[in-house]
Amino acid sequence: MNKSFDRRRFAQILVAGGTLTSSLWSDWLKAAEDSPLDDQHLVRLGMNALARAHAMSYFSDGHRGAAMISAHLMCVENGFDQPTMLRISQLFDLNWAKTKLCEAFPEEDPDPNAVQKVRLALLDGSETLREVGHNVIFAALAIKSFSMMPQLATPQRVDGVCQMIRKFKPWRDEAPDESVQPPSFADTTATSRFILKEASDAIDRFVGYGQGFAGHMLTFGQALVELAADGDEELAQACRTAFRKYVTVTRQGPAPDDRKIKDHAPSKLRPNQAEYWQRRGDKSVGIGHVFKYPYGYYYLLDKANDPDLAKTFDAKAYHLF
Repeated sequence: MNKSFDRRRFAQILVAGGTLTSSLWSDWLKAAEDSPLDDQHLVRLGMNALARAHAMSYFSDGHRGAAMISAHLMCVENGFDQPTMLRISQLFDLNWAKTKLCEAFPEEDPDPNAVQKVRLALLDGSETLREVGHNVIFAALAIKSFSMMPQLATPQRVDGVCQMIRKFKPWRDEAPDESVQPPSFADTTATSRFILKEASDAIDRFVGYGQGFAGHMLTFGQALVELAADGDEELAQACRTAFRKYVTVTRQGPAPDDRKIKDHAPSKLRPNQAEYWQRRGDKSVGIGHVFKYPYGYYYLLDKANDPDLAKTFDAKAYHLF
């Protein structure tokens, strides 16, 4: 049985709102013994995009690469069900997977110093707040991907990722408020709770102005927690000052002349449900925040292990998602 064909057919039926006959459902179950993400194709596509972004649009295309990697990790780490994973994978097929951004790189022997080279690129000015912390977010995802799939750490990809990281420019890079003192990133529980509380407060603060500050609180903070949790506390701590600067900026709230942005309508649907992604439509993926924000959210919720905080945040999470 052709698993790829059956998965595509299954996804088409779901998206169309159809139902499965008992025969088709039986065939699907037989064909779906493996996860549709077992081949880690979204990580490969995402790393191709991150490595090529510096030669295209380092900011927008870097987001697209990071979104594919984040989507894979979000699905796998949180045990999303088959329909949800299929729909997410389909969205990338429809939007980015077949573009030049995600084209394969030549096969080469992996660079044994790949992770160290990415670390050094990030450490070059790591205390500076650079474009909402995207240099940290993208570097952390690249390091994670090279660790998961060492065969992707080819010289061309490594060089491309390092060039992209170094392109990020200083942004609102002012001294942090002394009151902003996150816990040590080595304390993943306490720091995850700190970040979620800051993001929750930011949602309230920016109602009517868009939720980019809250969303990036999740993604920036999550990147640092994950670096420390994966054994690189030194790199996470090197970026601590930049993160404190971002928290300081976020606590200031919107300026009087900031552009108003319509809020999302209240909804009980969340990104861990197939229906959420079906209702978004085939093209409403933006530059990837729809995948990156929930990845950070679910990761931090798991590390925080705080049911009350999770309940409070979930009640307002529709603003982000």
